[in-house]
Amino acid sequence: MSRDVIATYGTQAWTAIMGIAFVPVYIRYLGIEAYGIIGLFATLQSMLVILDLGMTPTLTREIARFSGGERDSAELRDLLRSVEISASLIGLTAAVGIWAASDWLAHSWLQSQSIPPAEVAQALAIMGAVSALRFVEGIFRGAILGLHRQVLYNGIVVVTSTLRGIGAIIILAKISPTLEAFFVWQGLISITTVAALAWATYGALPFSERPGRFSWLALKSVWRFAAGMLGISLLALLLTQTDKILLSRLLSLSDFAGYMLATVVAGALELVISPLFQAITPRMSRLHAAGDGAGFVNLYHLGAQIVTVTGGVAGLMLFAFPDWVILAWTADTALAARVAPILRWLALGYVFNLLMWMPYQAQLAYRWTGLALRINLVAVIVLVPVLLWTVPRFGPTSAAMIWAALNASYVLIGLHLMHRRILHAEKWRWYIQDVTIPLAYAGAWIGTIRWLVTTPPSSRIGLAVLLAGIAALAFAMACAAASLLRPEVLAFWRKRMLSLQ
Repeated sequence: MSRDVIATYGTQAWTAIMGIAFVPVYIRYLGIEAYGIIGLFATLQSMLVILDLGMTPTLTREIARFSGGERDSAELRDLLRSVEISASLIGLTAAVGIWAASDWLAHSWLQSQSIPPAEVAQALAIMGAVSALRFVEGIFRGAILGLHRQVLYNGIVVVTSTLRGIGAIIILAKISPTLEAFFVWQGLISITTVAALAWATYGALPFSERPGRFSWLALKSVWRFAAGMLGISLLALLLTQTDKILLSRLLSLSDFAGYMLATVVAGALELVISPLFQAITPRMSRLHAAGDGAGFVNLYHLGAQIVTVTGGVAGLMLFAFPDWVILAWTADTALAARVAPILRWLALGYVFNLLMWMPYQAQLAYRWTGLALRINLVAVIVLVPVLLWTVPRFGPTSAAMIWAALNASYVLIGLHLMHRRILHAEKWRWYIQDVTIPLAYAGAWIGTIRWLVTTPPSSRIGLAVLLAGIAALAFAMACAAASLLRPEVLAFWRKRMLSLQ
């Protein structure tokens, strides 16, 4: 598993660079309002999760069960083909719907001051088609990860994300600095990505005497789990995207772009730990299917400590130094002052959210979707009216603070409810050894430096080096305090040192 995790971390690091480092360049060529449209593009892709109908996580789990001997190859191919056809039809329907609504959105929803509504509508129409393609990408991603072909998947992602990011800069700089050109390029890369992922998926499938075919029976066999995942996805969508949807209507595109800038930085925390789950999720399903309780518990705690040391510590850095991070990224003092309060609270909310990822994966391995479904339902009932009341009165920072409070309740309440049913003896070990001790060591260091160093370096390079140094030592301290992760890291470095001798 270590090979898969390391390869995927490298891929995600590169993808993050492609997706984040070029944002100031996009703003330079297109303007801050246009970046608001690009931010809306990210929100739209997230909203399409509801149309997934729970198919992607279900596909990953069912293919992983094939490795445990619970499915044969013909059933596997039928399920993949059925999901693939369903997803393509859903994506096409979504693209047509977005195209039909693009003119109304441009004139009646978005508040653009410098971009003509006709240009906004055209960009939205193209955006809908690209989002549909990215939606289909997710189906093949789920299949490849379920087949345990992380290295192959990572290779495709590295190539396509490089083309997506660097190519967009070349298009804007040399051909046409317009939203239309930006989204057309994104569409071309998405077509290439879908083709590459489909080729990789079918090449990795086990041999079968017949090709896969559409089967209602195959879809019916997983509908209960998929329905639970759909409910969780729908509610999670409302929880994570309601603030952005409301702010896109309540704020000017310029102000909305500032909020999305903070979201991009805070959301990068997910990129820090998502490689872990691409490797762990199918393994947890296989361990549970095989009845290996000891292995399951050990993987659960090891994964939780990796999340704390990576995503948790990175989140503490963003919480303590939001203005420094934005300044090092954009070199814009005014923008840093404007975005930092939003980023601080969004980052804290993402930390709480990420800490719950391993407990959530354990629930999925047990095929238990009811708890997440009920918790998210209650959260949505509370969240939506609170946002509707606070955002118009207190602005975007209040939405970020509500996001942090919501996710803190997951850690305090959701984890307790989970351990009443599964992994009964593991709750306090998770709270104390997996989370509190590593974060306390890192937090003490980060807080001390923030208190002592009141003025950041004047140069971007100096500021970036200082932040990297603080983060590196914080990671090291958290890792040293993580009981399961520490020996793994030491063994890895011993092996590396011996290989160099």
